[in-house]
Amino acid sequence: MRSLLVALCVSLTACIVPAPTQEGTQATKPRPPVAPPQEFKSGANFGDKIELVSTILAPGSAVAGDTVRVGLNFKVLQATDIDYMIFVHVEDIDGRVDRLNVDHSPMRGARPTSKWTVGETVRDEFEIPIPPQMPVRGLNILLGFWDPKTDARLPLVNKDAIPNDGNNRIMAARFQVAPAQ
Repeated sequence: MRSLLVALCVSLTACIVPAPTQEGTQATKPRPPVAPPQEFKSGANFGDKIELVSTILAPGSAVAGDTVRVGLNFKVLQATDIDYMIFVHVEDIDGRVDRLNVDHSPMRGARPTSKWTVGETVRDEFEIPIPPQMPVRGLNILLGFWDPKTDARLPLVNKDAIPNDGNNRIMAARFQVAPAQ
């Protein structure tokens, strides 16, 4: 009787065969590797007060649904008593999707522009969340400075040297976006 029970247990466990793939992974496409950070040099001069030295994106390209970290490196050319906001417009490179606005105070409000000192380099960081269903192949980051009290933008001094839209808004960076998996 004992050998019959052992044989029965062995035969029952021998029928359990693990599936060749995990549940739910059969239709998943492989995710592209994470792109290394990408730096875009600038030199844009805003009102002879602030120069955008560079924009750094991490990762350097994205998948819809991801968040891209953006670092802006500014050089202070002249002190100001105005607390400018940074306006950031994230636009579809093909112009088919409404833009994302990521306007903000520098350094999350911790260092307003009125506290910046001449010669100082200021690094501002923020994130761009890309909606998962955003049907784009790439995004442009356009930016500038504006005074929230008057709604006036700081003028771009070197318009002929910097890609811009003629409205004191510069092209800071462009990156690719792959569809969500």
